[in-house]
This record gives sequence, structure tokens and C-alpha cells, in this order.
Amino acid sequence: MTDQKHIERQEFNITVYAENQIGLLNRIAIIFTRRKINIDSLNTSPSEIEGIHRFNIVIHETEEVVRKLAGQIEKQVEVLKVYYHTNEDVIWQEMALYKVPTDVIAEKALVERLLRENGARAVVIRKDYTVFETTGHREETDNLIKVLQPYGLIEFVRSARIAIIKNSEGFNRKLREFEQAEPGHEVVENEYLNNRDKVFTM
Repeated sequence: MTDQKHIERQEFNITVYAENQIGLLNRIAIIFTRRKINIDSLNTSPSEIEGIHRFNIVIHETEEVVRKLAGQIEKQVEVLKVYYHTNEDVIWQEMALYKVPTDVIAEKALVERLLRENGARAVVIRKDYTVFETTGHREETDNLIKVLQPYGLIEFVRSARIAIIKNSEGFNRKLREFEQAEPGHEVVENEYLNNRDKVFTM
């Protein structure tokens, strides 16, 4: 009997460690486009390893499809390693900004209480509007939209997801192990170094 978790579609977080080369993001996106798979969230940033970037891609698919996608992405020359995890296997957050009329915030203590209950904080306060910021899961940021709509929510924007793998020491350790297993060629002292005058004398 086929394992049910492999055939059920669910949210997966794909983590890609790669060199940040021009055109790589486009080639990764094409892998999803050719399979008609929608990317729900995409974030790229420097990783814990200097010179290596980390891509976090969120899609809603079966594990079998995600496994094949990870394999295709790893075939890209600049890609060092690809991992995929369910939401239960990662710690993730999204940031959201909300713009609301300042006069409403100033006059209605209820709104201030609701913002505190949702962990929001003011990042910009002007005469005409105030911008609040909050972080959390999608359900939490969506809930604050519903809360602020009756009070004249002017504008809303949410960032892409950022995620850290729970049960992992990260790619850094694996990369160091790889370097130890396959060390680069050691520099051998040039045997002619002390006789360079003789070597370069024409």
C-alpha cells in the first residue's frame, strides 16, 4: 500500500544553498514553471557561509513531486545542496506591514489594544497615517488584516517566508565535512624558488 503522506499535497519548504550567480533564480523558477507548479513564497538572502546564498521556496505539493524538484534544482551547476521539509520540521516567520489612519489609532483605544494583542509595533507615525509591523505565521498576519479593516486599513504588504530547519546543524557543518573529505590540492613549494635567478636568466 502506498504511503499516504507521499500522495497527499501539503506545504513544503525547499531550502537551496547556492552561489549567487546571475540567471540562477530564473533557471530555478523555470523548473517550477515547466511543471505548472505555483510558488507560494520565495526568499533569497546571504547564508551563514560567506559567498553562499540561501533560497527558501514554499510550494503546496506531494512529497514525491517535491523530491523530484529538489533533484532537478541540485543539477544546476551553482547549487551546492537542496533540502525540503514540512512546516512541522522548520521554524518559520513572515513579516507584515499595515498602514492605518493616525486619527483612528489616536482616538480608538480598542485599536491600540488589538494591536498589542497581535504583537504589532509602530514603525512610522505621521499625521495622516501610522505604519505597524508584526511577524508571525500566515494565519496571524491575516487575522490582523481582518481586525484592522473596519478601522480604515489603507495598505498591507507581507514579506516572503524565512525558515530555519529544526533538527539540523545546518549546511555549514556538511560543507566543512566535504572540504575535509576532499581537500584541495596543497601548495607545493617550487623546487626552483631558491634558484630563480638561474631559472629566469636568459
